[in-house]
Amino acid sequence: MKRLTHITSLIAAILVAATFTGCIKNDIPYPRIQANFLTFKVKGEVSPAVIDSTTRVINVALGENVDIYSVTVEDFTVTPGAEVEAGVLDRPVDMSRPVAVMLKIYQEYWWVIKATQNIERYFNVAGQIGSSVIDVPARRVIVTLPEGTNLGALKVTSMKLGPEGSTVTPDISGTTISLRAPLELTVTNHGREEIWTIYAEETASTVTTVRADAWTRVAWVYGQAQEGKNNGIEYRRADTQQWTRVPASWITANGGSITARIINLDPETEYAARAYSDEEYAAEVVFTTGPEVQVPNANFEYWWLNGKIWNPWQENGDQYWDTGNKGATTLGPSNSVPTDDTPTGTGRAAMLETKFVGIGSLGKIAAGNIFAGYYVRTDGTNGILSFGRPFTQRPTKLRGWLKYNCADISHTSAGFENLKGQPDTCIVWSALIDSDQPCEIRTNPKNRKLFNPDDDDVIAYGNIQYGRSVDNYIQFEFEYDYKSTQRVPNYILIVASASKYGDYFTGGNGSVLYLDDIELIYDY
Repeated sequence: MKRLTHITSLIAAILVAATFTGCIKNDIPYPRIQANFLTFKVKGEVSPAVIDSTTRVINVALGENVDIYSVTVEDFTVTPGAEVEAGVLDRPVDMSRPVAVMLKIYQEYWWVIKATQNIERYFNVAGQIGSSVIDVPARRVIVTLPEGTNLGALKVTSMKLGPEGSTVTPDISGTTISLRAPLELTVTNHGREEIWTIYAEETASTVTTVRADAWTRVAWVYGQAQEGKNNGIEYRRADTQQWTRVPASWITANGGSITARIINLDPETEYAARAYSDEEYAAEVVFTTGPEVQVPNANFEYWWLNGKIWNPWQENGDQYWDTGNKGATTLGPSNSVPTDDTPTGTGRAAMLETKFVGIGSLGKIAAGNIFAGYYVRTDGTNGILSFGRPFTQRPTKLRGWLKYNCADISHTSAGFENLKGQPDTCIVWSALIDSDQPCEIRTNPKNRKLFNPDDDDVIAYGNIQYGRSVDNYIQFEFEYDYKSTQRVPNYILIVASASKYGDYFTGGNGSVLYLDDIELIYDY
C-alpha cells in the first residue's frame, strides 16, 4: 500500500510539472557545435581543396583554363545537421577574391573560400637581356635590352600573357614590333578584356651575376646576359684561381636568364661564381656552403616505456621524435612501438600499426605514426600535435628503409566512404618551412587543422607512398621539391604513418609500417 501511494504521488508530481511547463522560461542553452565543411570540390581544381576548420578557411587551387570569376562548386559535405547559406554555392561563384559563406547549426559560423590560380606568363624578344619583368597587378611587361639596340625593330620570339585559351590583340607573336613608345595589347579571356602595356629599357651592362644561393653540397647561381650569345656560369673554390665552367646539363636558360645548379661541392667551404657571355665576364659573387646535418635518433634505437605509452627517445634524454600513442592509449595500447625487426638484423626500428582501439563500436581507427615534433595534448579522443624541429639547412633528398603490411581499409570517416575495402596506403613525407613556429596539427573534425604542402610557409616538400605490401625491407628515397632556392627554413617536418588518411580516422585495421635509418642527403 505504501509503494502504491509513493507511485501515485510521483505521477501527480510529474503531471503538476507538466502543467506548468508552458509557463516556465527555457533557459537551457543550445549546444555549441561548430558547423564545418567536411569536403569541398570545384570544377577544374588541380588538387583537392584544403579545409582548415580552425581558421574556417577553404583553399582551392584552380587550373589555368578555369574562369576564376565563375567557378562551379560540384560537391561539398558539411557537419550533419548544418545548413549552408542559401544562394551562395548553388550557382557559379566569383573566386577572384575571398568568398564568405555562412554555415549554421544552432549558431552561425562564417567560412572563407580562397582560390589560387597559377598562370604561366612570359614575353620575349630577340637579343634581350635576362627575362622580361611581368608585373601582373599593373598589367605591364618590362623588356631589358643592351644600349644602342634598335627599339623600332624587335622580333617577338615568344609570348603568353593570359591563361590558356586567351587571345591577344593585336597578335604580335613572331612579328617585328617597335618599343620606342609603350605598346598596348588587349588580352581577352572568358569574354573579359585586360589591357597590358609593354615597355623597353636599355642597360650598359650586358652580363650580370645576379646572386648565388648556397646550400650544402649544391649552389644555385643566377645570371643575366644577352639572349642568343654563348652564356653560362663558372665557379671556383675561394682558395684557388682555377675557374670551372658549369656543364650545359647543369644550366637552365630562359631567354637571357641563366640558372646554374652546381653540384658535388664541399660542405662548409667558400666559393666564388660569375656569369659570362661570349668573352665578357660579370663581377663574381662569393658564397659559403653549409654543414651536413642529420636529425637525432634517426635510426630509432632509443625508446622508453612510460606506463603503457612507448616514447621514441631515451628516458630522461632529449626528445626529438614523438608518436600519437598518447591519443591511442586513451582507448587501447600503444600502436607505435620499437621492434628488433630491422634491415640489418641488429638494433631497433619503429613499428607503426593501424589499429581499431576501443570496445565494439565505441572507438576509432588509430593510425600508427611517428613524427619530428611532440604530442601537445589530447582533445577528447583526438590529438593536438606540433610538427617540426628547428632546422636551417637545405637537403636535396630523404632516404630510409621500410617494409609494409598492407591491409584493406576497414574504417572510414565522412568524405572517405568510397575508400572502404580498398588497399591501405602508407606514407613517409617531409617538409621544410620558414614559419615563425612549428606546424600545429588538430585531428578533431570540429576544429581540424592539417598540414598543407601548398601553404605559403612551405619551402620544400617530398613524400613516398606504398599502396601494397612490401614484404622485405627496401631502401626508399625521395627528393624535396623546392618552391625557392633562396628561402632558408626554420623547421624540418618528417612524418611517417601506416595509413595515409589516418588524420581523417580512415585506414585498415592491421596495416603495419616498419621504418628505420632515416638519412638526409645533400647532393643530387
